[in-house]
Amino acid sequence: MAEDRPRTRIQEKNRAAILEAALDVFSQSGFRGSTLDQIAKAAGLSKPNVLYYFPSKEAIHQALLAELMDVWLEPLRAFTDEGDPIGAILDYVCRKLHMSRKMPRESRLFANEVLQGAPRYGPQITGMLKDLVDEKAAIIRRWSDAGKIAPLDPYHLIFSIWATTQHYADFDVQVRGILHPKDDAHYDDAETFLTAFYRRALNPANTEG
Repeated sequence: MAEDRPRTRIQEKNRAAILEAALDVFSQSGFRGSTLDQIAKAAGLSKPNVLYYFPSKEAIHQALLAELMDVWLEPLRAFTDEGDPIGAILDYVCRKLHMSRKMPRESRLFANEVLQGAPRYGPQITGMLKDLVDEKAAIIRRWSDAGKIAPLDPYHLIFSIWATTQHYADFDVQVRGILHPKDDAHYDDAETFLTAFYRRALNPANTEG
């Protein structure tokens, strides 16, 4: 489909249906385990109709990554050096956990991409994402050097936040299988735990020496 032409309402609707269906399929089966037939069936469209909007499975996957990336990275972009350092980091933790709760498919989509070696997202990891993480790590390092937070490696702090918050989306079946929570109550418990955990870890008063 020519991308330079304005889309009609039905075209917008069909395109959105394809991307929504693809998000379900890719997040469950990964890129390699997904097929155009699965996406077409989930979207309620024929395979030729899907190919009218996207020339390939890879094109759908790339469109999903591109459209979701701004939303997924918004909490990190919003992280600034204004206000209380510990409060700012805890706010980032809570926002990341909230995204895992509300957007588990998106989390699994990115996790599957990275687990496969990031063949489609690799340049963004070493380019745009690295630059963004470098920028936020520099803020955290300044806080640490000034004694406003405990002396922690800023990169591994960020990685640990990703791991502890996105775990609840990426390993949802395991978490629910162990906890048997009522609805999403475990996310509330996780927020209480992670807030206390990081508050203690970041408090410079708790540093030994």
